[in-house]
Amino acid sequence: MVRLKSPEDIEKIRQAGQIINLVFEILKGKIRPEIDTLSLDNLIEDFIRSHNARPAFKGYRGYPAASCISVNDEVVHGIPSRDKVLKDGDIVGIDIGVELGGYYADAAYTFGVGSVAEEDKRLMEATYNALMNAINKAKTAKYIGDISYTIQRTVEKAGFSVVRDFIGHGVGFEIHEPPSVPNYGRPGTGERIRPGLVIAIEPMVNAGTWEVDIDREDKWTVRTKDRKKSAHYEHTIAILEKGVIILT
Repeated sequence: MVRLKSPEDIEKIRQAGQIINLVFEILKGKIRPEIDTLSLDNLIEDFIRSHNARPAFKGYRGYPAASCISVNDEVVHGIPSRDKVLKDGDIVGIDIGVELGGYYADAAYTFGVGSVAEEDKRLMEATYNALMNAINKAKTAKYIGDISYTIQRTVEKAGFSVVRDFIGHGVGFEIHEPPSVPNYGRPGTGERIRPGLVIAIEPMVNAGTWEVDIDREDKWTVRTKDRKKSAHYEHTIAILEKGVIILT
C-alpha cells in the first residue's frame, strides 16, 4: 500500500536527503585514479554517522557496506572492496541511502574518473537528462507511467537502453516501499500521482543491451550482460500540491 507523506514527513526526509547531497559534494573531490572503493565507502559511512544518521543500506537484506559503488559494466549494487581500485577512464556509480530519525532518503550519482571517453560522457549525460526530464514531468504527470515513459524516451532517443530488471521505488518511511517506478513504460499506467507521494526516480542506463546478470559469487553485483558500461543517477522527490521538490 502506498503511504502518502505529510509536509512534516517530507521535511524530515529532506533532512536525510541533504546528508546524501553533502556526501556527493565531498566525493567530487575524492574520486580519482588509484583510490579503492572501500576507502570511499568508509568515508561515506563516517560522514553519515557524524551527522547522527545511519547508512540505510548497511545490513539491508544482508548487504555488507554503507554504499553501493558500481564501476564501468557494473550497473548497481557493486560491493566496495580494497581490491577494486579506480583507474583513469572509469565511470563509477555511487548509490547512497540514509536513515535519519526514522526517515529515509536515497540518491545516486555517476562520476567520471580522470579522462573519460566521449561515448562514456554521452552515456552519463543521457542518464542524467533522463532523471531531470522525469522530475520535470512529475510536475504535471497523472500516473507513474508518464514518468517511466519520459525516462525511456529520453534514453532511447540518445541511442542507449534502460535497465528493466531494477527500478525506482517509493521511499520515506522505509528505504524501499510502494509504488514501483520503472524506467520504461506507457503513459497513463501505474500508480496515480498524488500530493504527498515521495519516490526515488533512478534511471539505470546501459551503453548496449538492457539485459543484466547478477554476480554468482557475491550475489549482489549487477552487470550488463554484454559487459558494456552503465550509468546511474537518482533523486528522492516529493509531489506537492503545487509542483515537485527534490529532497536529495
